[in-house]
Amino acid sequence: MFLFIFEKRIDLLENRNKKMELEKELQQSLYNQLNQQIQPHFLFNTLNVILSLARLKRNEELVRALEVLSQFLKFKYKTNEPMILLSEEIRYTEHYIEIQKLRFGSRLSISLTIHDQSIGLARIPPFVLQTLVENSFKHGLERKIGRAVLCIDFYRQQDLVILKVLDNGSLDPATDLAMEKSGHGLDNIRRRLHLYFGERAKLHIQTIEGTGTQVLVEWPYLASPDESGLPTVP
Repeated sequence: MFLFIFEKRIDLLENRNKKMELEKELQQSLYNQLNQQIQPHFLFNTLNVILSLARLKRNEELVRALEVLSQFLKFKYKTNEPMILLSEEIRYTEHYIEIQKLRFGSRLSISLTIHDQSIGLARIPPFVLQTLVENSFKHGLERKIGRAVLCIDFYRQQDLVILKVLDNGSLDPATDLAMEKSGHGLDNIRRRLHLYFGERAKLHIQTIEGTGTQVLVEWPYLASPDESGLPTVP
């Protein structure tokens, strides 16, 4: 009887471990699928910017935009990691920002402030910052008449990283709702962050009266690749 109970418990533990491994594999598969949604979306929008420059015969800006896109692609395909350093995320997002600077010219003002230099060592799923910046242009600054402003701020509060992206584009709550429902935008970011960090990761969007639209993201500070491991199973 003792051996029978012992064997049953061993079987139960093995089945439980197999179930956990299967759940992790499913989460990893979903995570990879979400990443693949973001990448072609970015490339499609960037090519549209380049096409606009070509139609306007802005040849110098066009050449520079192609150079920047080449740098982005060269950097991007060096790694297939599901989590990267925040410093890398910032670097390749700056390639996208450079293309937008060429397009908007002097009427575009962008600030990127890192309030704690250790933030650069934090781990983050790729394309989080880039997607937020892209949404600011798509849903706000594209239709902005006059001066266009984009402010990006990084903070660290104990074991959390805080990212704020504020633009002075659309002040229409309906536009904010459209951003919330974007399949390749904020919902995608929420789902990827949740797969790794569970309920500790948060994303909020709000309209600030007289200022514009702000997106706030927070997630746990992980400085080591070993700390992130496989996606969590909520």
